[in-house]
Amino acid sequence: MDKIKVDVIEKYEANRMTMAVLPYKYGKNVMAQVLECENEFIVKRRPMEVIDRSCRYYGSSYEGRKDGTRELMGITHKPPIVVDPVSTIFLFPTTSSSRPQCAWLSHIYIQHYTSTDLDDTKVIFTTGKEITLPVSVSSFENQLFRTAQLRTIISSRVEEEHRKMNMLLLPREKETNSLYEHIIRELSKK
Repeated sequence: MDKIKVDVIEKYEANRMTMAVLPYKYGKNVMAQVLECENEFIVKRRPMEVIDRSCRYYGSSYEGRKDGTRELMGITHKPPIVVDPVSTIFLFPTTSSSRPQCAWLSHIYIQHYTSTDLDDTKVIFTTGKEITLPVSVSSFENQLFRTAQLRTIISSRVEEEHRKMNMLLLPREKETNSLYEHIIRELSKK
């Protein structure tokens, strides 16, 4: 972490500006380092606690979101999750969520990634911020692609529901014209 002043906070919920929730070692404790587009925080909670709290803030739990991913995609190991489909907050873990070194990243803010000399992965966010994660580039890429797939599935389902509602609320032009013609015929009879 850069040697800049970072606010320390008690609690945090992921939002549209959240780029990453990283493990931050402080003595014997692990807390969460949160990277947002324009802010950075240390949260006095483990990263997994921040993720679960975020899911609960949006009406579910981490276990519920994990079950949802399993139901949609069959993924049981290191599943990406949709924290909130309305706000399009999708996060993926870099390792098993039970491991203290697990970091969570937002799919939409990753601009580029590359392997380092030590077989870690250097991630460059859309803001230009860079971090290095202790995970191979192939594992990172797999997680990124799974998250993209989850996002596509959720987005297509939301779009389908919107399409159905629009058809219900806004009848097609041909049907509308037919209705108007029927009304005019009925009024002409009188």
